[in-house]
Amino acid sequence: MSASSNVRRVAATVLAAGAIVSAAALPATAADRGHQQPRVEISRVQADSPGRDDHSNRSLNNEWVEIRNTTRQPVNLRGWTLRDADGNRYRFHDIRIAGRGTIRVHTGTGRDSRTDVFQGKREYIWGNRADTATLRDDRGRTVDTESWGRRR
Repeated sequence: MSASSNVRRVAATVLAAGAIVSAAALPATAADRGHQQPRVEISRVQADSPGRDDHSNRSLNNEWVEIRNTTRQPVNLRGWTLRDADGNRYRFHDIRIAGRGTIRVHTGTGRDSRTDVFQGKREYIWGNRADTATLRDDRGRTVDTESWGRRR
């Protein structure tokens, strides 16, 4: 056997081994990307409605939590929840937040849109002095929390 045929055989074996390793690595990488959690966060909170707390719908709707999608892809929030420290909960229905978009969750009543949803409450939720907003995904995993003030 000549030296050149040995070199060709070794080169073919190395190339074949590299192709097998590459092919095996591709499905794992694609699967990992498929299970990546979208990055959605609580970006702002207006816990104290400006002006007098007169329990009007306008005043209630000036209390809100803003949620931001930091990715380029839209995220469906169906089944996600937003809770306060006292256990008040808002469950998102078929709401899709645009890539790099925001949505505000208002306390009072109104007509849901792509950028604003309404909890339909008649009382203030977010405790003017202190509270915690917790955003959970459709599997109940905590995605983000935002706290303010001091609880007594």
